[in-house]
Amino acid sequence: MAEEGKRVGGISSGLAVLLNGEDRKENSSKTRLVSSFDDFGNQPVERALEYIFGLPNRSLGQLTGPVDAQLVRSILKNEFSKFCVKSGDLVDNRDGIHISKDGCESQLVGLEELSICGDIRIIKPPLLVESLAMFSSARSNAYVWKGKWMYEVLLETSGVQQLGWATRSCPFTDHKGVGDADDSYAFDGKRVSKWNKDAEPYGQPWVVGDVIGCCIDLDHDEILFYRNGISLGVAFCGLRKMGPDSGYYPAISLSQGERCELNFGARPFKYPIQGFLPLKAPPPANLLAMQLLQCLSRLSDTIGVERVESSLVGKLRRLKRFVSLDEVFYPVCHGICEEFFSVLEGYSGSIEYVAWGPLLSFLMEVFRVQAPHDYSVLDRFIDVFLEFQESCLMFEHIINALSSCCKTASLVLTECPYSGSYSYLAILCHILRRKELMVLWWKLADFELLFEGFLSQKSPNKQDLQCMMPSVWWPSSGEDMYNDGRSMMLTTTALSEAINKIEEKHRDLCLLVMQFVPPTAPAQLPGSVFRTFLQNILLKNRGADRSVPPPGVSSNSVLVSLYTVILHFLSEGFAMRDICGWLKRCEPRGHDVGFLHRGGEQSFPVDLFLKNDPHRTDISRLGGSFSHLSKSHPVYDQESEVIRWEEGCMDDEETRVTHKTTQKPCCCSSYDIELSKISKHQIRYSAKGSRVHCGPIPDRSAHVTAECSEGSLNDEIADKPSTSEQSAPDFGYCPKRDIRIVQRESDMSSATLREEELLDTLLLLYHIGVAPNFKQASYYMSHQAQSISLLEETDKQIKERVCSEKLKRLKEARNDYREDIIDCVRHCAWYRLSLFSRWKQRAMYATCIWIVHLLLALSRVDSLFIYIPEFYLETLVDCFHVLRKSDPPFVPPAIFIKQGLSSFVTFVVSHFNDPRILSADLRDLLLQSISVLVQYKEYLAAFESNEAATQRMPKALLSAFDNRSWIPVTNILLRLCKGSRFSSSKHGESSSSSIVFQNLLREACINDEELFSAFLNRLFNTLSWTMTEFSVSIREMQEKYQVLEFQQRKCCVIFDLSCNLAKVLEFCTREIPQAFLSGADTNLRRLTELIVFILNHITSAVDAEFFDMSLRRHGQSLEKVNRGMILAPLVEILLNLLDASVETECGEQNDVVGVFASMDCPDTVHCGFQYLLEYNWAGSSRGDAYSGKLRQLESFLNLLISRIELQQIERMKYGEETEADDNTCCICYTSESDAQFVPCSHKSCYGCITRHLLNCPRCFFCNATVFEVIKICGRQNEVRSENRR
Repeated sequence: MAEEGKRVGGISSGLAVLLNGEDRKENSSKTRLVSSFDDFGNQPVERALEYIFGLPNRSLGQLTGPVDAQLVRSILKNEFSKFCVKSGDLVDNRDGIHISKDGCESQLVGLEELSICGDIRIIKPPLLVESLAMFSSARSNAYVWKGKWMYEVLLETSGVQQLGWATRSCPFTDHKGVGDADDSYAFDGKRVSKWNKDAEPYGQPWVVGDVIGCCIDLDHDEILFYRNGISLGVAFCGLRKMGPDSGYYPAISLSQGERCELNFGARPFKYPIQGFLPLKAPPPANLLAMQLLQCLSRLSDTIGVERVESSLVGKLRRLKRFVSLDEVFYPVCHGICEEFFSVLEGYSGSIEYVAWGPLLSFLMEVFRVQAPHDYSVLDRFIDVFLEFQESCLMFEHIINALSSCCKTASLVLTECPYSGSYSYLAILCHILRRKELMVLWWKLADFELLFEGFLSQKSPNKQDLQCMMPSVWWPSSGEDMYNDGRSMMLTTTALSEAINKIEEKHRDLCLLVMQFVPPTAPAQLPGSVFRTFLQNILLKNRGADRSVPPPGVSSNSVLVSLYTVILHFLSEGFAMRDICGWLKRCEPRGHDVGFLHRGGEQSFPVDLFLKNDPHRTDISRLGGSFSHLSKSHPVYDQESEVIRWEEGCMDDEETRVTHKTTQKPCCCSSYDIELSKISKHQIRYSAKGSRVHCGPIPDRSAHVTAECSEGSLNDEIADKPSTSEQSAPDFGYCPKRDIRIVQRESDMSSATLREEELLDTLLLLYHIGVAPNFKQASYYMSHQAQSISLLEETDKQIKERVCSEKLKRLKEARNDYREDIIDCVRHCAWYRLSLFSRWKQRAMYATCIWIVHLLLALSRVDSLFIYIPEFYLETLVDCFHVLRKSDPPFVPPAIFIKQGLSSFVTFVVSHFNDPRILSADLRDLLLQSISVLVQYKEYLAAFESNEAATQRMPKALLSAFDNRSWIPVTNILLRLCKGSRFSSSKHGESSSSSIVFQNLLREACINDEELFSAFLNRLFNTLSWTMTEFSVSIREMQEKYQVLEFQQRKCCVIFDLSCNLAKVLEFCTREIPQAFLSGADTNLRRLTELIVFILNHITSAVDAEFFDMSLRRHGQSLEKVNRGMILAPLVEILLNLLDASVETECGEQNDVVGVFASMDCPDTVHCGFQYLLEYNWAGSSRGDAYSGKLRQLESFLNLLISRIELQQIERMKYGEETEADDNTCCICYTSESDAQFVPCSHKSCYGCITRHLLNCPRCFFCNATVFEVIKICGRQNEVRSENRR
């Protein structure tokens, strides 16, 4: 429609009204004509028809009859045909191409079946192909030998594909294809290379939805490639000349699972290149059809002008001197459409070509790409179209074309917010509101493929992001903050609005499908079509999360879009009230509240776990595979049951936060994030993210805020200690009992699409589709932070006056780092816009609350818990940590767990060693979550106040320290127990220790001696292994005297692990010294041997500088990484034992000095302790506290030296009299053989036997299983039973 402003000339024959406003902006080259009376009273209809049909002025005489379809067709045949361009006038010179008939129509261009190598399938006509073999190749049935030709390839996947041209002599094999031989040329955007026997860098990386133009210019013997209409440059030149008998064929090679759609000209090119012809010529009817559509376009113009509010037009109407064209619209439009369909009927394939090209362009022009859209005029044209039977096929092609356009549409900054696929989705949603067109779409064989196309969103590559975000800024960039920072903020705001518009249309489309009731017998319920689509999508994408997905999986953007739609439905509610009645299980309320935010009593149908639907067949459950569980743990008569629980029933009553309490969860609280107030380390938050300002994103819908707006996140932030003293079972910790299983109220609910079913689908979509995107976003955030750190370090070195050669290298490195940062900033900004919008963060938080409550409730029922799909747990943990690390932060860390997710802590501490969870990877996932969270004091406080954590975690951690989980357990113990003693770093710790858990761990070790003994044995073994591996790695590098990056990284990791294990051992000697000083001296001897072993490896390095260099990571100083990290815990261990020996005044205890003196390597012991005394502790320890500790260590060394000398004197004195006899232990050759194995009767000393049985239940002489150990004490025998291990 035009706006009020316009310019009107004098009233004369053929009066033209030039319109300003939106119409003029939309198409400034078009002049809209209004026919009116002239001074002589000639009727205006003739002039209007002349304009509509593009005829010269006054070429039509005065009409004698009414304007009807017959008159219109008469004008078209008699007058219009005189002036329209004939198709023969514009025929291009198509000499230089040969199309093989191949038993088909001579002009049909397709793939030559005999040329196919591998397995290429056409999954959708005409040429959507997919490779099912490891490598497949094929060529067309047409070749060219002169002229300029092209074809287009729409990428359905973005993996290894080689697209180009090849002669018939190019051999296709299982490993070689296009570009791997002479006279074959290809472009591969995955590897960003061009191929002609060898690969060379070329072009840009491609993405799903790209349209690659493959052009060959045989006039200049060149091959060029285009990406979305933009030239990538000349790829190959100097092509061999060919003749009419042979030429260059379009050819493709695809790796397994790759898909693309070939267009040789059967449809209009999306990006035609001037001068290049399609291999298949356009149908002859195309030109006439275009001219008829131009008539309809001018008819649309007259209708638009007719509606313009104008004082002049109003005056003419009152004088009855202006005739409304509404009266002639229908006969004119109907007559043109009759001719239009008549033209298309005469030529095969014309309707497809015209529908994909000029007809779609006409509809978009009428509808208007930019808002406000002209729905009324579009409807009038569609009404007329639908009167013709041929329109069904036409609209089929229109729907197909719109789906294809959604796949290829890119966001363009200058077109925002109505950019990308928005306009195509908008017109689609409008026309699908007609039931006949919705039924037409639903009946198509490729209904679901088209639906996927509509949900596609094209992701940008590096060059696309550069166009979308021309200005980049981050805090330390040195650029103009006001100009560049503001420019990027405006850019991201515009892009955010465009993304929101597209997501809104995705929701509209899905709602239309939900509401649709298909015309079938028996009748189906609303939502059945959408449910079937979801099930088939999940079935199709089984294995999409594998490193090498199987063929046929959907585009990742489809899964993400579908996830986003469902997430919005469940969180923000449904925009259309009439859908709520059959979809929601809740009672009607005053306002619509999203499923995830309702609170109160929650329920979940267990049949979602117990049914082995086709799309769930391969999904692992917590207890194993479904087939295994159905046999070992069958569940009968429970598919109709529902588990119910009260929200928050797993939390302590005093600290409980639910949607019904005064204080609301973070997802439903009125809290405005201000990054400057979240943390005093504002720059640190920016460094972890993209350091880019993001524009405001619309807040959540008002109805959800109204439901949960009473509380504020600023209230009661102070921590509250847990007061509950209730005991809990081993697994499935739950202090309350508000959980019950009941029968479903009716069978009707299982037939409808339930919100719980949508939630189940949402979690699986997250797992297979969304999680990889968050992983990629995390990579760019961390890489950006690393690059910024390296850039700052390089700038610092440049400021130091260095030699010119080094300065040149530093400046080159600086430019590389800066380019990396710019790229990361753009990618981080994109992921923030597409994944981290505010409403999505709230919805993800609410999803975490819902799922963790569900899992805790189900953990009370063993028979159901083991049937839970693994992706429930994986999605929960991943979603939790994505929110925790999101940039900008969702909420401050102090309330992230406390105000809504305290149940998450309960779940992870209760189930990280739950034997019902069969997958060790899942248990490790929970353990690693604890390891990450206890790094931060805010989250550590949540663990300290959690009853389940304080009751279960200490013993569970000790028992979980095994060959698989020792690394995360070590990290957890270290973070809980680190303090400010001698081994504390001079540079401080990243987190504070927990006195609460230190006391709990000490009590657990003292009260359960067997558990602590097993833990200590594994600790000894693991630390010995890590130091051995570290020593071997150092020695390998020393032999070559070069530090390789991989070896250095390995050394750093193993050294850090050894330091951490030593610090845990330090904690044990400080808190439980009696384990080493009381009873048998086995633990003390093993500790002594380990200390000497470590000192020997650390001090035996030939080159100390080389040793330290191999530990230094890139960008780290030697002040932070040195030998003191492992030596300090050893010193503290010794001092702990000495202090404990002094404090213990009564009772027998093991002699620490005596055990060290009894070692058979006194020189090594002396050398190691002397190294400890001479080490530069001032560079790695805090304050002057170390000096007093060193004096104590020096006193110990003096005592040790004295004891060793005394023992040497005694050996020299009695050496001749003491000879080894048969009663000496043949293992240690030190002690008496005072114990024997049963039943084999082999003898050894009790210490050697005890240590051996800690790790192996067999005799070390004959390998027989040991049932008992008999300790021989003089004439009396003491029997000790040892359990099999």
